[in-house]
Amino acid sequence: MKKKLSGFLCASAVALALSATPALAQTTEFTPSVGQMGKDVIWVPTAQGLVDRMLDMAKVTPNDFLIDLGSGDGRTVITAAKRGVKALGVEFNPDMVALSRKNAQAEGAALAEFVQGDIFEYDFSKATVLTLFLLPQINLRLRPTILNMKPGTRIVSNSFDMGDWMADETAEAKTECTAYCRAMLWIVPAKVQGEWSVPGGRMSLNQAYQNVSGSMNVNGTQTPINNGKLVGDTFTFEFGGKTFSGKVTSAGLEGKLGAEPFNAKRAN
Repeated sequence: MKKKLSGFLCASAVALALSATPALAQTTEFTPSVGQMGKDVIWVPTAQGLVDRMLDMAKVTPNDFLIDLGSGDGRTVITAAKRGVKALGVEFNPDMVALSRKNAQAEGAALAEFVQGDIFEYDFSKATVLTLFLLPQINLRLRPTILNMKPGTRIVSNSFDMGDWMADETAEAKTECTAYCRAMLWIVPAKVQGEWSVPGGRMSLNQAYQNVSGSMNVNGTQTPINNGKLVGDTFTFEFGGKTFSGKVTSAGLEGKLGAEPFNAKRAN
């Protein structure tokens, strides 16, 4: 009787273990929740209407390479990819990365890619468009790196600014979302701060992001430079009743002052 009972209990234990195995093998599918903590910020999804507005502001085309820092569930990257744009999401949470890849596959967004990584360590310098939904202090930490990106790179942020670097354009999407409905666009400006050699004299420029002021000393006469503006590497300013319009190149400044050609080179 003891042997029979022992055999019965063993068989029952094996049966119970086998019946429990499928349940142990099953994993609960990750579902993000609004407000969940991340490495640097909590997760709040960008409303789809604002995603569309941000991409419109950046004027993305299939020639662009978009990187979304802190890509969450992947919706910005996926939306860009469905517009024919090569797009990459950088996300610290591996569960979010897996979810984004699943969402991209479901949406047929073949140009969408996601990597697990730290936005402060990842090299995003090759992006032509950078999208953000981060806190102001995070944007400020990223700002020096962003300002060293190629002139003309477009930066679009959901709701949060870049400190004293004023946005080139701001738009609201109140009809498409209920919270965090402001999009801001910055265009990385070329660097023109400093001294320049110009025909007959020198030019001194002071740069505050995309805004430029200064003076030009030609043939012993100093004249102020007003309303200087950089849009990427395109540069305009007013001098002596004329307007300069041209480009910042590796060789210097090339353009026209009024109707006349005007070139400048960095002074040694």
